[in-house]
Amino acid sequence: MNSKKLRNTVFILHRYLGLVLGLVLIIVGLTGSLLVFQHEISDFILHQQIEKITPQGRSLPIATILERVQTHYAQQPDITARRVYLPATSDEPINIYLKSKTDEWAIVYVNPYTGAVLGDSLSGQDIWQRFLTKVYELHYALLAGDFGIKLVGVVGLLTCILIITGIFLWSGWRKLIAGFKIKWNAHPKRVSFDIHKVAGIVTAIFLFLTFFTGFCWNLGKIARPIIYAVTFSSMPADDAKSSPVANKSPLPFSDRFLEVADAALPEFRTIYVALPADSDEPNGAFIIRKSSSPHSNIWDSSVFIDSYSGKILRVDNGLTASLGTKLENAFGPLHYGTFWGLPSRILYVFVGLAPLILFITGFTMYRYRYRAKSDRTTKIRDFTTTGK
Repeated sequence: MNSKKLRNTVFILHRYLGLVLGLVLIIVGLTGSLLVFQHEISDFILHQQIEKITPQGRSLPIATILERVQTHYAQQPDITARRVYLPATSDEPINIYLKSKTDEWAIVYVNPYTGAVLGDSLSGQDIWQRFLTKVYELHYALLAGDFGIKLVGVVGLLTCILIITGIFLWSGWRKLIAGFKIKWNAHPKRVSFDIHKVAGIVTAIFLFLTFFTGFCWNLGKIARPIIYAVTFSSMPADDAKSSPVANKSPLPFSDRFLEVADAALPEFRTIYVALPADSDEPNGAFIIRKSSSPHSNIWDSSVFIDSYSGKILRVDNGLTASLGTKLENAFGPLHYGTFWGLPSRILYVFVGLAPLILFITGFTMYRYRYRAKSDRTTKIRDFTTTGK
């Protein structure tokens, strides 16, 4: 196949992939832009709804706070605590995630110094959090459950192909300056082409990172073995499970587990604690999620503790992990845009708008091309029938 035929084939593939995937990409992109600063917006709204937390020395033990939350919601036995997110600063609440038997999640905000429940998303007051939950579900699953998760995963993979074909077709490879030039006073088709090529090449690498990581997360059963194979790494064994003891109930959470985890991974900051119920398995373990970076809220290390004996089952150190695990740990910063701090997060807001811009400009070019082709066909048919 010569270069002209190859380019034409790639162009056709790029055009129709864009048209077919366009609507889903717009939804995923716009919701992604909304989610970039979700925590900052949530914190701002939260501070308008609950009383200001004044640091009062040491916070209460997590076990004590869990007991008080359980007592507070004693009339709702169908919900259980699943995760405990520790505050990053001394004036923030502890966030305890509850889950119902119908798989509905709720967040409880607790004063870490008094144990007082400050509010929750169960009463309907936390409208923003409920809205955010729907945006998040729309982002990764199109509000379509397991089918939606798989669909978005497939779209993520196809989008990576779309991006690669777009990079191949970029006019800047022939003349760099032309690849970044927009003729605003030209015909709408040309303006659309120029905006498309510039917006596409500027955001290409970031779009690729977000959609590739999304594909790996949504279709992990397919992607993970490939990642570990190409990096010549061994997949982590799924052996961090508790050993049930006959006639013995699982241990309640103890702050001693945090001390054990801190001793196993000193200088690592605890992000959250996953309680055994979070796994919905009888041999679930306590999982202490930690970050090797003092400024990141994305965990990359874990300590697994047996829920019957209280002994450490496994320690996953993000700094000494295999290449495959380090690559997986890098997915979070790459997907959420936290790798350069605030500048990259601001950039990701605009990256999320790129699919909408690319689809509009791409569709505009397609319409002009289709209209021109239709006009030529009409003229040929008229000439054939009338000789004019």
